[in-house]
Amino acid sequence: MIQIQAMRHDSAALAQYVGLFEKAFPKNARFTVAYLDWLYNANPDGLAIGFNAWAGDTLVAHYVCIPACVQIHGTVVRAMLSLNTATHPAHQGKGLFTRLANATYDAAAAMGIEAVYGIANANSTPGFVQKLGFKLIKPLDAQIGWGTLGVDWNSVMSRTIFSRQWNNANLSWRMANPKNTVYMHRRPDCAQFFAKAKGWALPAYAECRSDLPDMPSQMLRLSNAAPHLYLGLLPDGTRRSSTYVNVPDVLRPSPLNFIYRSLSGSVQTLEGDGISLSFLDFDAY
Repeated sequence: MIQIQAMRHDSAALAQYVGLFEKAFPKNARFTVAYLDWLYNANPDGLAIGFNAWAGDTLVAHYVCIPACVQIHGTVVRAMLSLNTATHPAHQGKGLFTRLANATYDAAAAMGIEAVYGIANANSTPGFVQKLGFKLIKPLDAQIGWGTLGVDWNSVMSRTIFSRQWNNANLSWRMANPKNTVYMHRRPDCAQFFAKAKGWALPAYAECRSDLPDMPSQMLRLSNAAPHLYLGLLPDGTRRSSTYVNVPDVLRPSPLNFIYRSLSGSVQTLEGDGISLSFLDFDAY
């Protein structure tokens, strides 16, 4: 008999989640109690929302989203980012992920969460779309280059219909990832963000406006000598010039897709253009 229960956030529960991740993903050493405590409990936008499946006293499945404030069609709303999911190898293929996801979305809607979004790979996208009511909005751009992205930020502001809302508190939290610190360098035209991707030989790269209120004061300038890996989306026509080129499909481990689902029905649907997204907005690095 499988029981579905809301997630707990205490240290004992975090340790149980780590144990399940180790069984489900034995080659992935990313998950630790410290990392999950940062991700699930320290987020200024709110505690993680999710559900667990239990077979007696054994945790057999886990699904979690984290709250995030986003701007959709000019209105700032409470949303959440779909993140961690794991199922014990002995209980896979039983539909547990779908049950946990639906329970999570129902609970989130009751808490006033307006929408859920995520970044899904090619294997998981069909399940989100066909079983959970998500819409595939657009594949992420994957590019390698040097310097800045050549973004016209005034144009981005006027054309964006979806973006994460960053401030000092949640951006400082995001940069403090205990598994992969994010570093920032503020330029007159933009703020640059770097994190390890293929080590520092190919760092992950993101940009945002340099005039955002309450930007973190702690910054570190990294060398622009190494090429940068950009994963994200910007509204069409908002990049004036760029040294970045597309990563060939054969070199991409899996295409990443931006997916979205309204939970309240009050938030307008999204289309492919008008999305501002970078690695800061999801958990790639």
